[in-house]
Amino acid sequence: MPTYDLGLEHVSLAFATKTVFTDVTQGVFEGDRIGIVGRNGDGKSTLLKLLAGTQEPDSGRVTRRNGLTFGMLTQRDTLDDNATLREAALEGREDHEWASQQQSREIVEALLGGMNLDAKVGSLSGGQRRRADLARLLLKEWDILALDEPTNHLDVITIHWLAEHLKNRWNRGTGALLLVTHDRWFLDEVCESMWEVHDGRIEPFEGGYSAYMLQRVERDRQADVRETKRRNLARKELAWLSRGARARSTKQKFHVKAATELIADVPPIRNTVELKQMATSRLGKQVVDLVDVTQIYDREQGSYADIDPDAAALAANTRSASTVDVVEPMVREPQVFGSVTIAVDDADDPRLTSAFGARAGEVAAEHGLTHHEPEGEINALRGTRGEAETAPDETSAAVEITVSGRKILDDVTWLIGPGDRFGIVGANGAGKSTLLKILDGTLTPTAGRVNIGKTVRFAVLSQRLDELEKLGKYKVKEVLSRYKPSYIVDGKEVTPGQLMERLGFEAAQLMTPIRDLSGGQKRRMQLLLILLDEPNVLIMDEPGNDLDTDMLAVMEDLLDTWPGTLIVVSHDRYLLERVTDEQFALIGGKVRHLPGGVQDYLDMVEQLKRGEDPLGLEGAAAGAAGENVAGGASDGAASAASETPKLSGKAYADASRRVSAIERKLEKLETQKERLEEQMAAHDPSDYVGLNELNGQLQALTTESEDLEAEWLDLSEQMGQ
Repeated sequence: MPTYDLGLEHVSLAFATKTVFTDVTQGVFEGDRIGIVGRNGDGKSTLLKLLAGTQEPDSGRVTRRNGLTFGMLTQRDTLDDNATLREAALEGREDHEWASQQQSREIVEALLGGMNLDAKVGSLSGGQRRRADLARLLLKEWDILALDEPTNHLDVITIHWLAEHLKNRWNRGTGALLLVTHDRWFLDEVCESMWEVHDGRIEPFEGGYSAYMLQRVERDRQADVRETKRRNLARKELAWLSRGARARSTKQKFHVKAATELIADVPPIRNTVELKQMATSRLGKQVVDLVDVTQIYDREQGSYADIDPDAAALAANTRSASTVDVVEPMVREPQVFGSVTIAVDDADDPRLTSAFGARAGEVAAEHGLTHHEPEGEINALRGTRGEAETAPDETSAAVEITVSGRKILDDVTWLIGPGDRFGIVGANGAGKSTLLKILDGTLTPTAGRVNIGKTVRFAVLSQRLDELEKLGKYKVKEVLSRYKPSYIVDGKEVTPGQLMERLGFEAAQLMTPIRDLSGGQKRRMQLLLILLDEPNVLIMDEPGNDLDTDMLAVMEDLLDTWPGTLIVVSHDRYLLERVTDEQFALIGGKVRHLPGGVQDYLDMVEQLKRGEDPLGLEGAAAGAAGENVAGGASDGAASAASETPKLSGKAYADASRRVSAIERKLEKLETQKERLEEQMAAHDPSDYVGLNELNGQLQALTTESEDLEAEWLDLSEQMGQ
């Protein structure tokens, strides 16, 4: 019998305008790993506060075992701005104290890597403060750990590390974890049970997120609830979870046969061919072509935080690593350094600003460059002022300027066509924001060409809400009145108000000023206004911020029928693989295709962690002190490759066809087995000979199925799926 730790007994709680809990009884036991989901505002964070004892219920009581220790990560830290990072996060521990133990060393390197321990907390960015608060919590021993959105501000590498840490933090059957997050991959990876908070109650489910989705769909089907839209979204998400080699090659979190029956009538997530045809008609053949693009940041430049804050922060730490107490990161982001010479004849050349940042004017003056009045309008979005096409003015000689520093992009050629749905993943500081600005034409690269199609209409869903803040005084209805009265979505005519309801707004909120919307509502409003502008190329930077799991499913459903080119940057691997068809990693100055999805990127990082060189960066400068990444493929890399061979080219195509054939054969065998089972059930029980013959046939089919499944798994591993 598991040991009872703490829980709620007949707890009720209401605020001025909302009842949060009504007569709730629920407990936490030793060994529990509980994920908590629900709509924003339904009480997930309040539930953690009740369990922590920082919120008192209106009625009922919170009980806890004597001597219980409870650690909680809230969405807002309580760190002292005047304390140093060492004092706030490490609580005064010296280097030899935290570095001498493997677990504490991993926590510090994973969360505080690249950060100066002598820096004041008040000087840290929001993301750095979040990491510091999480490190402070994880460095202590707790009986129960409650984490409220722990993956916020973490890159995909750190999220993967945190999942492994939480799975191995306690011995089995000891400790307890309460986890509130919108990251569905993280929930599935870490949690063994789920609590859904809704309508004033807590409903428990066995298993992780995938199992929760199955049970929720089944619950809705049996109860025939009225929430048709919510049910269909859940079933569609379950369909995506169940289909595709990637999902099948991971461990099963629910019964495949039962799930298949539930989603039998659910159409494919999206018709890729049809969407590409529609996108081509809207966009033409050319969308965005990056040709031999290099983006370099001058090593000595003052600031480029407005271009790429993460990369700027990493550069600041790199420059100061030799003089201050900077933590060595768990995995050092591969960096490429070099020089590029450009021919410039005008102090206003945008390449100067992109390379030198705040020092652009100073560099131009040093080389005698002046500001020239343009003879004709230059369209920055057409982006053809690259190295190959820049020519000196007939009346003034061009000046050659050499830029030396870090190459965010190193001779990259990347073609994006109509209807392409690409996901981009990378560590904080890799240069993702820089890449997006080059794609949409707002940043001219140091060298190379960016060719943008004539019919392209960009829209960017950024992490900031600046544009929406400008509309703060207007009511939602007034903002929507500026747009067309109707739109065609998924072949149907809908009004802006209907689209708004589809994104989870209520009719009563039409009269709400924009500034009074919650963070999640503003995020959804931002997406709605972008879609109402009818762009044909949509760039989304961390679109899942401030959205709960239900609203993420709504957004994904809306994007499934959006006929345009989609570029998504996200650390949420579930979201990234759900809405895009192909994934790429920005690492080591290159945009690298990930045929096996985000896992391929994590495999690269793991090899880097072991000191191998999967990127082929022989001779490239990497790290703060400019150390070189080990050249070529090491013996360890070669042996790892031989253990898990990856197919490519013709071998990959042959294996893919064989996998498809096996899947079709398995379906037929399953049908034959079901028929035999029906025959055995209807057979005369006294006819032992006949029953034995049927049973022999059934065993033969079972053996054949097992052999095919083993072959399928082997091929899937070789294909990197």
